[in-house]
Amino acid sequence: MRHFDVEMNDLKNRLLDMCGLVQEMIKTAIDGLVNRDSELFNTVFSLEKEVNIQEIVIDDKCLKLIALYQPVSADLRFITSAMKINSDLERMGDEAVNISKWSANLLKFPELKPLIDIPKMSDIVQQMVADSIRAFNTTDVELAKAVLLKDDEADDLQKKVFSDLKDFMIKSSDFETIQRAVDLIFVSRSLERIGDHATNISEDVIFMVHGKDVRHPRAFVFKAE
Repeated sequence: MRHFDVEMNDLKNRLLDMCGLVQEMIKTAIDGLVNRDSELFNTVFSLEKEVNIQEIVIDDKCLKLIALYQPVSADLRFITSAMKINSDLERMGDEAVNISKWSANLLKFPELKPLIDIPKMSDIVQQMVADSIRAFNTTDVELAKAVLLKDDEADDLQKKVFSDLKDFMIKSSDFETIQRAVDLIFVSRSLERIGDHATNISEDVIFMVHGKDVRHPRAFVFKAE
């Protein structure tokens, strides 16, 4: 096997390892909120440091591969996609940290209301993240397309969470109630952004495989089967 191929495999494996860390951060942050376990947030903060280090290492590796081997065609698309995916993964980690911070505030007070839509939204978003990375790992364009379709479900739930909590704030003049509602809205917003990053990764997979940019607007029209 050529040295270039070895380095490309290493790059792919590093991205997959980073994804595992980010997935753990997201799950742990939501578990901390749902189970009202503040200790879990410390795990998220610790993992963030590792993710930030990996982001720098992966970016550096991508730049060196381009400089040393001057790749073209599919290899170049893979490396440039890897750089964008790397950035999206790091930002997912940032959103998991944000969820942990807002959730830590929420745990200082009794529950505002039973958590129903946020855990549902979290399940959808975590599946989007897992599927987008699996699509990258297996170059599965159909799976990447399925992630793009699922983004609407996450967006709809985020709108529902916002609407429900807005009603709480309108009906209450209590500062603590309003603050808890705002924190939950921020949690849902972070989940929605994580879903957006999973969508970005899926778009990068389609570009990596077909060389087609499907952003702004998407060049493909997908219909649910």
